[in-house]
Amino acid sequence: MTWLISDANIIIDMEAGEILDKMFRLPETFAVPNVLYVEELERHHAHLPELGLVVLDVYEEFVFEAYRLGDVYKKPSHNDLLALALAKQERCPLLTGDARLREAAETEQVAVRGSLWIIERLFAKNILDYQGANGAYEKMKRDGRRLPWSQVDQQLNKMRRK
Repeated sequence: MTWLISDANIIIDMEAGEILDKMFRLPETFAVPNVLYVEELERHHAHLPELGLVVLDVYEEFVFEAYRLGDVYKKPSHNDLLALALAKQERCPLLTGDARLREAAETEQVAVRGSLWIIERLFAKNILDYQGANGAYEKMKRDGRRLPWSQVDQQLNKMRRK
């Protein structure tokens, strides 16, 4: 099983694009730290485990790792650093759109993926076509999601040509 540990903003991006259910059709298993789920997602997104989101416990030593990371990286939130610590614990990639968390993960030698990667995977697995990807991105843009829009345009151009 391939785990992908997510922060909250990736899930919110996919929900804004109205493709959250499609994301869970990918062969990877998406997970979040238990504290992040309870504090940031459960209230408005309690349906996520039904879709396939796994809520994982962060082992005590990695909770301490999250605090250590907080001493080194001042900008990411504690819950974001718990997601990074969980990715380290599970030795798997981290999903984030947060530039500061991405930088911390890369420095910590944790592979990082983002919303564009998910859209690319959905397209490659024939779960989403060009029209669906374009529509999802338009919804994300209208919702004020912060994505690298020039890279989105490049990605859509490649998809259109295929």
